[in-house]
Amino acid sequence: MASATIPGGEQPPVKAKKKDRTHLLYIAVIAAVVLGAVIGLVAPEVGKSMKPLGTAFIGLIKMMIAPVIFCTIVLGIGSIAKAATVGKVGGLALGYFIIMSTFALVIGLVVGNFIHPGEGLGLEAAGGPAPAAAEDDGGTVGFLLSIIPTTLLASLTGESILQTLFVALLVGFALQKMGKAGAPVLKGIGYIQVLVFRILMMIMWLAPIGAFGAIAAVVGETGVQAIVSMATLMIAFYLTCILFIAVILGGLMKIVTGFNIFKLMRYLGREYLLIFSTSSSEVALPRLIAKMEHLGVSKPVVGVTVPTGYSFNLDGTAIYLTMAALFVASAMGKPLELGEQISLLVFMIIASKGAAGVTGAGLATLAGGLQSHRPDLIEGVGLIVGIDRFMSEARALTNFTGNAVATVLIGTWTREIDKEQVRRVLDKELPFDEESMNVDAGSGEPEPTEESREVESAVPATGVRG
Repeated sequence: MASATIPGGEQPPVKAKKKDRTHLLYIAVIAAVVLGAVIGLVAPEVGKSMKPLGTAFIGLIKMMIAPVIFCTIVLGIGSIAKAATVGKVGGLALGYFIIMSTFALVIGLVVGNFIHPGEGLGLEAAGGPAPAAAEDDGGTVGFLLSIIPTTLLASLTGESILQTLFVALLVGFALQKMGKAGAPVLKGIGYIQVLVFRILMMIMWLAPIGAFGAIAAVVGETGVQAIVSMATLMIAFYLTCILFIAVILGGLMKIVTGFNIFKLMRYLGREYLLIFSTSSSEVALPRLIAKMEHLGVSKPVVGVTVPTGYSFNLDGTAIYLTMAALFVASAMGKPLELGEQISLLVFMIIASKGAAGVTGAGLATLAGGLQSHRPDLIEGVGLIVGIDRFMSEARALTNFTGNAVATVLIGTWTREIDKEQVRRVLDKELPFDEESMNVDAGSGEPEPTEESREVESAVPATGVRG
């Protein structure tokens, strides 16, 4: 893509890329977790006294739940409407994304119920008597009526996340019906989302302090058992993601296309290293677009599937949300009943769309799910803060793999793929030209397709997805 030239022959100055410092946060969280665990083991009473630090951080996360859920759902519905306008590819992609995300959530619930990683921690005793989950004397009717807020804005200031979800759905569908007239409002909400995510990122820089306080208090109360439980959850999560990629995605790809997923992963090896080093699949977005087109998938399919998948096809995040929710419930000694799990599943199916939009959004979505179904479990999220960063690589890699496989599948279903070229590329007969990414003074972003412009125009770019 050629650079624009200013009349007179001068080239426009190249805007320097802002240095990514999120790796410093990652290192700080690891150090805080280790330090908190050591203090909890060596000086249990001192560790217990650190509990307010974790509580304060969870309070900040709770403060952001309503605006994150509201903006995500409203803009998500807008994106669905926009993606659907590009025809069969958009509709097929969205249908596939919803089915696979739901399937991933179910897998997380099954694994979480099988291993019970937080069992035996008894965090309720550490936090004092927890408030009982709110029950409405009106039964099902009373519960449904409680979802309706007293005013439209009350849903954003109250403690009921289901009310926020309800109003967000109403606003999203109303904007959809307004068509072009609703575009300025949708754009305005997009800018509000940028502000909300910026605040959330600022809060996440306090994660080391929150993780230190939470881990020190839990280890001080339960000893080595807390460390064992957290390690069990992390190992189980990694194994679940590996099996999901190898068995579910790999099997689906083999059946539909006849190609081997491990050859596809080898082809995307550089992208995996990039994602693993940054804990973000967003950094590999331009490269995924370029590589999928080189693989043999048509530009229209890549232009629709990849950008939409980055918001709606979050398999790794879906597995994480349900496993983490069950972990917190077991750790607090208050397991979720089957009905509560199904209800939570439905909530996560809707709220998880866009949960990978920014560092901490997944944590806010998890807190929102617990707040809406079992408010007495919200305090247990502090334990997840300490190990959330350790699981972020698996989430990002699983999300990325899911989008790569989805692109090949959608291309096959729509017959917009050159299978002979796919075979040659995966067999290393037609290697990817790395120099093709060195455009616009190293920006690394290929020129977007018309379809990708249509999809991306639905939501103002935040530039902070992770």
